[in-house]
Amino acid sequence: MVALSFAVLVGTAILTCLFMAWVLGANSNSPPFAPAIGANAISTMQAAFVIGLLAAAGALMQGGSISETVGSDLIDGVAITPLAATAGLLTAASFMAIGIYTRYPIPAAFATTGAMVGVGLSLGGDPALATYRRLGIFWLLVPFMSGGLAYATAVTLRRDDVPESIGVPLLAGVVGAIVANVRLGVIPDPGADQGTLARFVSRQFGGGPELAAGIDLGTVLVTIVVGALAFHWIRRRVLVSVERGIRSFLLVLGGIVAFSSGGSQVGLATGPLENLFRIELGLPTIILLAIGATGILAGAWMGAPRLLQATSREYAQLGARRSIAALVPGFVIAQLAIALGIPISLNNIILSGVIGGGLAAGSAGVSRRKIGFTISFWLLTLGSSTVVSYGLYRALALALGG
Repeated sequence: MVALSFAVLVGTAILTCLFMAWVLGANSNSPPFAPAIGANAISTMQAAFVIGLLAAAGALMQGGSISETVGSDLIDGVAITPLAATAGLLTAASFMAIGIYTRYPIPAAFATTGAMVGVGLSLGGDPALATYRRLGIFWLLVPFMSGGLAYATAVTLRRDDVPESIGVPLLAGVVGAIVANVRLGVIPDPGADQGTLARFVSRQFGGGPELAAGIDLGTVLVTIVVGALAFHWIRRRVLVSVERGIRSFLLVLGGIVAFSSGGSQVGLATGPLENLFRIELGLPTIILLAIGATGILAGAWMGAPRLLQATSREYAQLGARRSIAALVPGFVIAQLAIALGIPISLNNIILSGVIGGGLAAGSAGVSRRKIGFTISFWLLTLGSSTVVSYGLYRALALALGG
């Protein structure tokens, strides 16, 4: 009887994880292609299809670090039980579903973090204050980093003394160099759980002398080569047609950010089940990430178009250049967050980038009223999700007699 009850509880927790991942696919993985849609570089349905595939791939290859933070670092002194995980995931998914229905993007990171803190406190755990400080500082810096970088990029692309045949390809080269150093679970690395393309290729040729801690000459050279190839590819397309070249770069950027989005968001769905899968069931994390990736794929294909239209059309009327300016910080900050194991909101990053890019051309294209409502939703989400999940777990535990 006890075994049957545990199996039912585990099944319920997994279904809740899938539901949360579905909502993430429909909500938080939508912004990466919103600027591209706003620039008429891709249709809404095409974007939803591509987002699903790329976000699911990112979830499998990069989702482990965020999942671990959400599952074990937000509360001290207790382990998250299947019932607590279910309560937390239901709370977070419900908040995000409200965002989809009202067409206001609610940050998944805030909803999930608040929900898991709430159930952890309800279990009798202690606040992980050091983790909260680390997350809070990063979250506070995100709008300034994203908006500032987007503004600087947009201003540079608009300068008359910077030819587009140089400025846009140079930006592509920088992005390519960063991509070469993105950590991926499919690349083996003797010194880490995830390896990078630059380091892997470097090792095939001996690596060369070490220039800094963990960085050898070969890695630097591979990074430069990948950046140069990206520069050359985009420059060739820009020289043939400026607009077509810029749109090609915009679409590639959208794909990279969608991939990064999956890696940064899946842990919000799978993290609450980390203790269940790794400790109680003894299963590898990749199985849990695969469940999350499946939910993200389904959510992106089924639910993303509605929010894609809202995000791309209502926040600002973007051109291709301002869209690029919005996506570059999205990619950089998402990968930085993954490397540090910090749950983030892609909505927050992309919106800040949209605002920064919009201000470079004047504030007329930015809906201040909608931005104000969105920020209010963010602040309410973090606090209210903690309270709701605390009460929901207590109610479920009481109803089940535990």
